Formats: sequence, C-alpha cells, structure tokens
Amino acid sequence: MKVVDLQDAMRYLSLLFGLLFLTIACHKSQSQTQTLDSTEIEISVVAENLHVPWELVWGPDNHIWFTERNGSVKRLNPDNGSIQNLVTIQAVSETSESGLLGLALDPDFETSPFVYVVYTYSKNGLTERLSRFSYANNTLQNEEVLLDDIPANNNHSGSRIIFLADKTILMSTGDALNTSLSQNENSLAGKMLRINRDGSIPADNPNPQSYVYSLGHRNAQGLVLAPNGMVYSSEHGPNSDDELNIIYRDRNYGWPNVKGYCDPDEQAFCTANNVVEPIMAWTPTLAVAGIDFYNSSAIPEWKNSILLCNLKEDDFRVLKLNSQGTEIVAEEVLFNNQFGRLRAVCVSPDGDVFIASSNRDGRANGGFPRAEDDRIIRISARNQTGLLEHEKSKRNWFYPNPSEQFVHIALEPNESLQVINVLGQIINEIEGPFEGKQIFAAGQYVLRKSARGVVDSRSLVVY
Repeated sequence: MKVVDLQDAMRYLSLLFGLLFLTIACHKSQSQTQTLDSTEIEISVVAENLHVPWELVWGPDNHIWFTERNGSVKRLNPDNGSIQNLVTIQAVSETSESGLLGLALDPDFETSPFVYVVYTYSKNGLTERLSRFSYANNTLQNEEVLLDDIPANNNHSGSRIIFLADKTILMSTGDALNTSLSQNENSLAGKMLRINRDGSIPADNPNPQSYVYSLGHRNAQGLVLAPNGMVYSSEHGPNSDDELNIIYRDRNYGWPNVKGYCDPDEQAFCTANNVVEPIMAWTPTLAVAGIDFYNSSAIPEWKNSILLCNLKEDDFRVLKLNSQGTEIVAEEVLFNNQFGRLRAVCVSPDGDVFIASSNRDGRANGGFPRAEDDRIIRISARNQTGLLEHEKSKRNWFYPNPSEQFVHIALEPNESLQVINVLGQIINEIEGPFEGKQIFAAGQYVLRKSARGVVDSRSLVVY
C-alpha cells in the first residue's frame, strides 16, 4: 500500500473539503430555476470577479478555457469553480474594445497541445496578431506568431477563431474603423481569413497567395462550425442591421456598401459582387456577440439552434433553424437584463450551456457592473429524476457526490484513478477503460484521476 505524507494529505483534504462546501454553498445561494416548454433548467454562477471574459471554449479535458481582455488565458473547472491562470500575455494592449480576444484549441490537442489566440498590441498604433502557444504543466509557453500586422483599432478589431473540418483556422477580422478596407482584397481587415496551423496560406484558398476567405465584413463577433458543416457568424451592424450570416468561400458580405439585406438601392452592388444576404438581421441593433450551436437532447427545445449572446440588449437568444440550417424559423429571448451584457457562450458535450457576462468592458449601464461581475453562468437541464444532466453523465466521471454508499465511476481508456482516504493512503487504483459502481465505506476521500499528465483531484463524501 502506498502512503502519502500524512500531514500534507490532511492539509490537502482539509482544503479540498473546505472548497467543496464553500462551492456548494455559493452555487446553492446563486442558483435559480426556470421552465421552458417542458424542460426545467437551472441557472447557476460557476465563476465571478473576472475581467471581461471574451471567449469560452470547452476543452477535451472537460474544462472551460477562456480569455480575459487584459491578457490572461485561464482554465476553469466547471464542477468546482477552480481557475488556473495559464499565461498573462504582457504584449496585449487593452484599449476600448480591443485586447486579448479569440481563442481556439488545436483539433489534435491530445498529441499537439497548442492553444491559438488573437490579440491587439501597440505598434505604431494598435496592430493585431494570431499566435500559437504550447501547453504543458498547466502553463502556456513558447509563443509563435503565425500571422501579424493585421489592421486594428480601439474598436472593430474582431476577432473570433475556429477550426474548420479540414483543420485549417478561420479567423474573423474587423474593419479597424476604416470602411474602405473591407472591400480591399489586399487588406486583412474586414475579412474572414483562412490559415494553416503553421501560419501558412492554404493552397486551396480562393487566392492561393492570400489568406482572404471572404470579404465585406464590418466586425464579426461570433463564429461557429455547426455539425451540418455550415459556418455561422454574428456581425455588428452600424446603427441598423446586426447580422447572422452563413459564411461561404470566396463570397462578399457587402460592407460598407450593403447593410443587412440587399435593399433596392443596394441591389446593383449585390448583383455585381455576388453578395450573400444574412439569414437574419436586427434593427434596432442588439450588439450581437458570441454564438455556439446547440445540438444536444438535454434541452430539446433548443436542439438545432444557434445560441446568441447580446451586449447592448443584455439578453440571450435561441435561434431555431430549419432542417437545412439555412433559415431562422423561431427566436426566443431569455435572461433579459438579468446578467447584463453577455459576450461569450460555449456548450459542453452534456448539453450544459455556459455564458459569460461583459459588464466591466466600459459599456455597461442599468445597474451593472455589479460587485460579482464579470461572471460565467451555467445553464443546465434537469432530467425526469431531478438530476442535472452533467451530474449523471460519464463525462463527470463520478456521481453522486455526496453518496450514501455506491459511487458510479467512468474512466476513458487513457485514464487512471487513485482513491485516497483521510490518512493519505491510496486504498484503490483503477485503470481505464472502466465504467461501473464502486462501494465506499462512510468517510471522506480524494479521487485523483490522471490523463496524459493532467491530474484532476476531487473530494468525495460518503455518508
């Protein structure tokens, strides 16, 4: 039997149990429920006192990776609220709407642990770049600049980044407050850019000498690749016509000559330039922001929908798509003025939805920011037995907690588990793949799961 130093183990257990009960108490005091057509959802705060979280990405480690606009990349455990700061990028220049913006994880993260970010920095004014960091030992290091000298400004710098199915990067850029750049094919501003993971230009881009994938964009603030293969983007309009677009290769989206749909006085430009109209436009504007695609059965009312965060309107919208994914057939408005400005959204494999407020970005009003801002909020469905979806899922890897005796444990093939008692003794070890119930005597335990060098330790209470 292996034995861990007793004094260290007791300190470790004491800290974990304290954090557990504090987290439970905090979440309990901040949670609320709401009923949709037939589904009860619980809304709870999982993190607070953040600085303008700009992007949320669900990682393969079942954590949320997120950026803060002042330069920090962080990693959140949504089950206990713990946050690790992975890096603070000193070069970031946070000015008005600009700073550290989009983030994406390499699609082969387990073998190529790279994290891609976009940020603005000072270089004869503001300039934007796409960089790649290596992830190791809970830190981001070894920055590689993949694409630099992208026009930027205090406002209209974009920028979201996602990976396409072929593992190339799609990156949105704003017009940098210079409307002439969006239609200029020689400028990287006001575009969708397609980039190889090493920073080179894909040979099958519309112009093999250019990163430009589509043009005529004003300031895209949301970007997602849906299971139907379509790329959707939310984009800020001027005083009218915020847009939701489907992004197509080598197409023109009209800005600044076209706002929203092709009106009669814009039709000539639309025809001559093969302009793509939005599938939805909003006037007055909402200040549309982060989007994600909802395809889970956990909240059946939201299946096959675009989830949209809005800044100016302080709300969250569910945009139901037709079966082809080409039209919005219904729009539901939720959480109006409840959390203030909403910037980013991501969906877990269990169907939980996480949204981030943006009340410390200098634009909030109506009682915001509040003392706890900015926050990351979880929206989770309750099933027929009353459990939250993530509580019963194997992705949570063990449940229930606290338990009366039986604990369900699920491990993937590359995972291993140590069970540690209050004396610091390792009383059981399990190698994945494994899924089943384990009997525990009454007491307090630490379950320590390891997967490819990443350790996830959690406390367990058995009555």
